[in-house]
Amino acid sequence: MLEMKVPSPGESITEVEIAQWLVAEGDYVEKDQAIAEVDSDKATLELPAEASGIISLKAEEGDAVAVGQVVCLIDTNAQRPEGSAAPQVAKADPAPEAVVQPSVSVPSYAAGTPSPAAKKMMDEKGLTSNDVQGTGRGGRILKEDVIKGTPSMGSGQDDDRGATRQKLSMLRRKVAERLVSAKNETAMLTTFNEVDMSAIFALRSAHKEDFKAKHNVGLGFMSFFTLAVVRALELYPDVNSMIDGDYKITYDYKDISVAVSGPKGLMVPVIRHAENLTFRGVESEIKRLAIRARDGKITVDEMTGGTFTISNGGVFGSMLSTPIINPPQSGILGMHNIVERPIVKNGEIVIAPIMYVALSYDHRIIDGRESVGFLVAVKEALENPLDLLMDGNVQKALEL
Repeated sequence: MLEMKVPSPGESITEVEIAQWLVAEGDYVEKDQAIAEVDSDKATLELPAEASGIISLKAEEGDAVAVGQVVCLIDTNAQRPEGSAAPQVAKADPAPEAVVQPSVSVPSYAAGTPSPAAKKMMDEKGLTSNDVQGTGRGGRILKEDVIKGTPSMGSGQDDDRGATRQKLSMLRRKVAERLVSAKNETAMLTTFNEVDMSAIFALRSAHKEDFKAKHNVGLGFMSFFTLAVVRALELYPDVNSMIDGDYKITYDYKDISVAVSGPKGLMVPVIRHAENLTFRGVESEIKRLAIRARDGKITVDEMTGGTFTISNGGVFGSMLSTPIINPPQSGILGMHNIVERPIVKNGEIVIAPIMYVALSYDHRIIDGRESVGFLVAVKEALENPLDLLMDGNVQKALEL
């Protein structure tokens, strides 16, 4: 009998939560088959079976379990039931050490099969599978379905009114905790500016096809913004600093956290040593991290340790916002949508693609001069990228 224990998802994580069992009590599982989704306070990961056999669950969905705790047993001497085909388990690329290896193919459940926690609640309430509509994978009945499907006292006049009660994942609870902490424990202020994106539009229009053909990656806005931020951090190092008790830590390197959309919500992987990267290097790294986030393969280590954050709400249509600092960092730059607006150039009103930008910063460590100067430096670099980001040589900067 093999005891499966919770592996460590990453340094400093001591507890995870069973978000969902992907198998039922008594199922025959194959080695490397995903058997559960577990939440840490940083990411959601899949737990693969360490051997083939019949599984016995020792924890319920929603349980918080310590790293190293036994969560299930696998009878490795059991034979696969006759007539059952082995699940097709795709082999993922090797994961870094101490990171759970994800699987990509998961067996489906017959509609109406309850999870262990749901079955317990159904037995207590005297309900059967016919009384509850399953919303889980393959129609599986979850604990939340039982709560929602339980009849309540009332007149019955509003039977079509409904609400869903769902426990927040450990990741989402940690995000909420960090957001409240950032608001309560920092002296957060936001300064704004606007950027004329005409020069960047012209450069991208002239070179994006050659850039993509040469490097197999698009020439997006993020490389311009990332390199503009790196330049501004060189000019205003206080923005690349953090408070540690009574001390200020200023970093020589620029590890830029970039918000990307993943299957579990917004994730913030880190571009390491962005000061050493070219346009191609930044775009390639952003593409790599975005794909890993989309495929659920992003690791805890890839989302920790940034010194400054860039958030692009413009991809969702945001005109203007006040981004919240990503602690323990002291600054975050918010990008927004690009809209043609009337502006004054050389005494004349012209139409130009304008983006509003916002810098939220911790006023305990960053003064007004540094915050405003930093954002102006970002604006200057974006409006004159040829001179300030490319040293006057587009071909060399874009490695064409």
